[in-house]
Amino acid sequence: MTYTTNEMMTVAAARRLKNGSVCFVGIGLPSKAANLARLTSSPDVVLIYESGPIGAKPSVLPLSIGDGELAETADTVVPTGEIFRYWLQGGRIDVGFLGAAQVDRFGNINTTVVGDYFSPKVRLPGAGGAPEIAGSAKSVLIILKQSARSFVDKLDFITSVGHGEGGDSRKRLGLPGAGPVGIITDLCIMEPEAGTHEFVVTALHPGVTREQVVAATGWPIRFADTVENTAEPTDVELTALRDLEARTAAAHGQAPGEA
Repeated sequence: MTYTTNEMMTVAAARRLKNGSVCFVGIGLPSKAANLARLTSSPDVVLIYESGPIGAKPSVLPLSIGDGELAETADTVVPTGEIFRYWLQGGRIDVGFLGAAQVDRFGNINTTVVGDYFSPKVRLPGAGGAPEIAGSAKSVLIILKQSARSFVDKLDFITSVGHGEGGDSRKRLGLPGAGPVGIITDLCIMEPEAGTHEFVVTALHPGVTREQVVAATGWPIRFADTVENTAEPTDVELTALRDLEARTAAAHGQAPGEA
């Protein structure tokens, strides 16, 4: 089956979610990847959303954290305060799955503004629960499309801390957990380099060149000593993803590509 770069990105991200893990899910691309994992390689993953659903199993992708589909398909629903205090800050979240508008070489995220904070070019959706997820989850995965506008040398605003200034910055900030362990894009997979915690390319998606990655990154991106090739999506993965998108589009009155 042929596939798009967006499908490759979603499949690659879904594969990073281990079966049986407890995952705090962000809306949008993280939710799509996490639910694809649940439908394919990780059927026993526990998906948690900040509105309170635990063990959500939506048949269509939610429009927001308040989407009734999440509560209706969850094992249980608890107050938002319990999600953050008991589950997240209590160290019970294995993976935080986040999106971003901008990300830097140390996995810090901006979802607040593009440009000056007081006179921005673009006002973004804001923080939501992302700062707490990035700060307290045992590990964090980030998914977004790659371009020089989104992978920037310096964030316009730090909404959620990844590895701070690099090195032992996160430890000095007193943040628990490993922080971001992977950035999955439509071009490649990046992972933090040991010691510096600067993100380097560890895998290229099929047909993608190093030159393409360099051109789509706003800092002098480096490559690991050994760069792997991402395995192509299987028919099972693509069918599950497309069926999920089709159900979502039908439920929300969208064209399939908008889901």
